[in-house]
Amino acid sequence: MSSTAGFASAVLEVEDAAEANELFQRNGWTDGLPVVPPTEAAVGRFLAAARLAPADIIGVEPVRRRSISAEKAAIAAVMAGCLPEYFPVTVAIIKAMCQPEYALHGSTASTGGSAPFIVVNGPIRQKIGMNTTHNALANGSRANATIGRSVRLMMLNVLGGIPGQLDRSTLGHPGKFTFCVAEDEEDSIWLPLSVERGIPAGTSAVTVLQVESPHQIMNEWTHDPKEILDTYVATMRSNMLTYSIWEGNYAFVIPKQHREIFGAAGWKKQDIREYVFEVARVKRGDWRSVGKAAVAGRKDEERVYRALRSPDDLLVVAAGGPAGGFGAIVPPWYGKKSLAVTTAIND
Repeated sequence: MSSTAGFASAVLEVEDAAEANELFQRNGWTDGLPVVPPTEAAVGRFLAAARLAPADIIGVEPVRRRSISAEKAAIAAVMAGCLPEYFPVTVAIIKAMCQPEYALHGSTASTGGSAPFIVVNGPIRQKIGMNTTHNALANGSRANATIGRSVRLMMLNVLGGIPGQLDRSTLGHPGKFTFCVAEDEEDSIWLPLSVERGIPAGTSAVTVLQVESPHQIMNEWTHDPKEILDTYVATMRSNMLTYSIWEGNYAFVIPKQHREIFGAAGWKKQDIREYVFEVARVKRGDWRSVGKAAVAGRKDEERVYRALRSPDDLLVVAAGGPAGGFGAIVPPWYGKKSLAVTTAIND
């Protein structure tokens, strides 16, 4: 049937929600999980929550010039299981991803299998009930889970990011379902990530980065900030040797137990970044230790490679449960070829 109510999308009639899901599965319009049927009424509520018209263009993918309309983004958000009040966050994420420095097309088509890592800051976190503590990088919050998933469904159905077609990921990782975290601003002595990246305090914002799978570390045997960071950096070095040696945006997710150690020593996020910038490095010859001797000797084996171009390349995120000497390193997809983008949310 043709569309109504100002929508451009076709209207499909099915008997019930179960049949709607089977229809979406048969047509490859989902990530393999069940979806909420995107009825006209539901899509309309989402558009109203963001004060957008169906034809409004949220962003344009820079390489293939694919336009992303508010209608299509709202459909993805409904399908993902979002509530209407989440939709302004999805809109801001899409705007950030369409910035050229993010390299949306390349990261979608790459065999490297990257996923958007989304960090949410500001008042909207509490307004929509985002999780910032226990199990912060996984399940436990409808908002975290469905916001991240809405972006994946948009990429699938609007940009054609279909595995085996445009999406050429060799392996991918679970973050390609959803990978969205909110910063624990209330229990952190540090500035929020968005404020550090130029967004006024008190303004809701998202930061988006194309990443490989996160790596969890543990160190609960010291109260020396440098020794704690040496454990984080060991994982960065491992990533440089076993995956990609190129410098770019890494992210640290630091839960409360480690944050308290840094706070007791008077360390701010900038202190962490500066220390990591100095010590996160490898020599080309180190590739020999991980089975890459064939490339280690092609150039100067004493050449030093840094993980970061400058201290500011490191994103430090306060999130995670209150107990346990754990942390996470989130490595970049392709170094400086794809950079983090921060955008304010119109909430």
